Amino acid sequence: MDLWERARAFAGEAAKRSQELSAEAAKRSSALVSETAKKSKEIFSETASKSREIAAEATKQADLLAGQIKHLASDIPVPSIPPIPAIPPIPTAAAPEPDAAELERYGITDDLREFVKGMTISTFRDFPLQDEPEMSDVPTVSNVRQDLNEWQAKHATLVLSSVKEISKFRYELCPRYMKERKFWRVYFLLVNSYIAPFEKKYFEELKLKAEEEKKDSQKEASESHASQATPAEPKDAKAPSKTSTNPEHDLDVFLLGDLGSDDEGPDVGDDGLDDDFDKIDATSGLESDDDDKRPAAGKADDAK
Repeated sequence: MDLWERARAFAGEAAKRSQELSAEAAKRSSALVSETAKKSKEIFSETASKSREIAAEATKQADLLAGQIKHLASDIPVPSIPPIPAIPPIPTAAAPEPDAAELERYGITDDLREFVKGMTISTFRDFPLQDEPEMSDVPTVSNVRQDLNEWQAKHATLVLSSVKEISKFRYELCPRYMKERKFWRVYFLLVNSYIAPFEKKYFEELKLKAEEEKKDSQKEASESHASQATPAEPKDAKAPSKTSTNPEHDLDVFLLGDLGSDDEGPDVGDDGLDDDFDKIDATSGLESDDDDKRPAAGKADDAK
């Protein structure tokens, strides 16, 4: 019985002590929380105060610096900059529209346009034409295969720019569903009845033009050959040589000098020439076998 009472007293004492310790701990905790809150509030207030002071100092320094910059800027003369004139927009060079005569020459007519409007993508895709192997060495210029002839290539270029349906079909079909070569083969087979007369006329005109150029070139060649074959006439006739192969003439030239022909000058001094001949005959000492010549010579001297 005593043991029970002691245990009971010990338990009561322990509970009482525990309550006291709990109350003490709660009291200390409350005091610690209050102290911590107080310290935190003080730290926050001090931080806020310091922040305000720093901000005020920064604002003051900034205002001072702005005033100095403004003062320096007022002392520097600012050159007047002329206004920059507005640059007009550069017009984009649009491709020239083909005229009606050119479209007509290459078979792009109203009938062709109406026929093309009735086509669909299935018209090309379901056309019974066997695919041919692609030729890699055939170039492509202006979105048109160059395995076409001259007239077809020009027609294809014009039809892509003037007939929007063909341009749309080609964009959607090539090369997803068919090759470029097959597309144009199908197209020209479909529109053959509309463009065949224009293509034929085009090549006939080229043939006539080539024949005319060939005739002109042959005519020029023949005229040139004829002008080269005809010898050119000399402008001046060759003057006859004054040198003679006659010995008697050479002796006369040596004794009398080359007096030239009678046609080269007037007949001046003919009497003096006769006198010279008479003197040569008188002094030569030659006698003639004819006795009748002496009286004739004497008569000639008497006449002089």
